[in-house]
Amino acid sequence: MNILKLGLVPQILIGVVLGALIGLIAPGAAVHLGLLGQLFVQMLKAVAPLLVMLLVMAAIANKHETGSDGRRTFITLILYLIGTVSAAVVALAMSQLFPQTIALGEVAKGSPPTAVSSVLVDVLFKLVDNPVNALISGNFLGCLTWAILLGVSFRKANSSFKAHLQTVANGVNDIVRYVIRLAPVGIFGLVCYTVATIGLEALASYASLAALLVASMLIVALLINPLIVYMVTRKNPYPIVLQCLRESGITAFFTRSSAANIPVNLALAKKLQISEELYSVTIPVGATVNMAGAAITISVLTLAAANTLGIEVSVATSLLLCIVAALSACGASGVPSGSLLLIPLACSLFGISYEIAMQVVAVGFIISVIQDSMETALNSSTDVVYTYAVDKLGRE
Repeated sequence: MNILKLGLVPQILIGVVLGALIGLIAPGAAVHLGLLGQLFVQMLKAVAPLLVMLLVMAAIANKHETGSDGRRTFITLILYLIGTVSAAVVALAMSQLFPQTIALGEVAKGSPPTAVSSVLVDVLFKLVDNPVNALISGNFLGCLTWAILLGVSFRKANSSFKAHLQTVANGVNDIVRYVIRLAPVGIFGLVCYTVATIGLEALASYASLAALLVASMLIVALLINPLIVYMVTRKNPYPIVLQCLRESGITAFFTRSSAANIPVNLALAKKLQISEELYSVTIPVGATVNMAGAAITISVLTLAAANTLGIEVSVATSLLLCIVAALSACGASGVPSGSLLLIPLACSLFGISYEIAMQVVAVGFIISVIQDSMETALNSSTDVVYTYAVDKLGRE
């Protein structure tokens, strides 16, 4: 059988199996093979900001209709908010049904925000970032701001200029397709490194907590998301939900970076024939603000800390936690374990000290090989799911 003739997903699955085997059998060699995974993630991160800026500029500059996509973009953002809050509610319910406690260990290092307002202020400053710095630092909100402003200005340009702009965007898009074709090799390297350096035994002591996180995320992915899509489209949601989990979620699971998965999602959105004027905006925005998985992580670990300390959680505080977790999740960076440093913010609702909260963060890092992978898979695949649903709504 010629492996090269298989589809991308079967190739990725083969890479996962081979990577796990080499990681277990030859951990020394596997660590070095991890360089392949690091290179793959770095290539995705390098091309993503430029792709987003050019794609949005070209789409807006060459737009022929007005009004409809602005409305559909707004509806998609509303779905992002509904999905994130719903995820926090699911986490709350699961934590009540299966209360968790954790063994607090060493204090983790990091500089989390101290209030929700600081998260929102940070988002505002990202919106008005210098365009060059936005490209260099991978600030997708800043890239979007300048892409929209320049795209609107370029609408006044002559057709020749706009055609060239679209050609450049298409060229970068081609580069993205070449990079994505390397996904099986890159994910092979990531799995090799993860299995060789972390192994499976590190997760055993926190298996119950990790299981609760995974179960909550699966409920959102397989029940809440389909329900929201059905309410929007009035059609069977599972074909698109499962396709997005397969073609976006698997890659995101191993890259553990919403930012790195933006090119994958853009390619999938194009394959699904979603309006480019819609997905070129909602996909990169979703990588920043659509964080259902992060809301689950923040809620579950915060409630586990409260249970460990014997703190009684009232209904009012629980509902407030859902709101704070959703808002905090929107400020989580699109990098591996970006949501963990937002846990102290939620812990402050229960009067949990910074030192103890950072110990909870340390526990999060121990199980992050599972937690963060599932979280990113849910976050990233949901971006395409909601965008697809709104696109179908606009065409009815």
